[in-house]
Amino acid sequence: MTVTIKIFPLPEVKRYGSLVFPDFAHGVAFFREVARQRIQPASLRLVDNEQFIMGQALKLEVNSYWAALKSSLSRLYITKWKGFHIDEMCAATCVFEGSLDEVNNEERRLYALAEEYNGVVGGEENGRYGYRLTFAIAYLRDLAMEFGVLGESFETSVPWDKVLSLCRNVKTLIKRLAKNLGVQYPVLASCRVTQVYDAGACVYFYFGFNTRGLHNGLEVYDKIETAARDEIIACGGSISHHHGIGKLRKQWMLTTQGVVGIALLKAIKMELDPANIFANANLVDIIGSPHSKL
Repeated sequence: MTVTIKIFPLPEVKRYGSLVFPDFAHGVAFFREVARQRIQPASLRLVDNEQFIMGQALKLEVNSYWAALKSSLSRLYITKWKGFHIDEMCAATCVFEGSLDEVNNEERRLYALAEEYNGVVGGEENGRYGYRLTFAIAYLRDLAMEFGVLGESFETSVPWDKVLSLCRNVKTLIKRLAKNLGVQYPVLASCRVTQVYDAGACVYFYFGFNTRGLHNGLEVYDKIETAARDEIIACGGSISHHHGIGKLRKQWMLTTQGVVGIALLKAIKMELDPANIFANANLVDIIGSPHSKL
């Protein structure tokens, strides 16, 4: 077997950055213009207000007088001078990579564009913290499970003109359905835009709820996630952006791919894998073929 891989040199400079917007709509509009002008940095992510508030709550306590003063002044500038509301504002984090000149130029162009959408530069350390929080999400989920909280993430890809409505509708549905199913405590329903493309974006959703008082927590969780995915598709999103479909999500294949699409996949499967060894029953069922027990 021969394997060919691509090797890229590490960038000369890697710099983090962050931006704060008055609300999610301003942030999404900025991201769409970034895509239109094709000035995406190495990474660009936008978190909604729910994740922004959670991230602020998880920050370590500041013990330094000067650091605390700087934080207070920054908050006053954002809320009093700029007029941002704590319960509406959202944040973007970014990574610039390349030569020193490339990074400086990318940063200058991105921040100049952000000003047109009422964006305020939040500094490098806040950008670095934002990515650390991303890596910690899975550990937070595992810790929360020890206290009876069930939660998970799921993602989709969606055209730019449907990003806002999809995010709003899915979060609203999660909260409403959780209440209808007997969840007795506030529900976390949040989203972030993680990839910027010419035609659309990748959107991640996070949701979680306290199962205390429920005798069927897993059943409630499954109903909420299934309904959320139904809503995503109804709002123009895909089954998945990169997590894949697999056995858990293939129930939406016919809706999204249609009869012709399924027939095409089956034809390719029969031609390339007639013994049905690979991805057994992950996307389509082959009649007369044994299913994997995994």
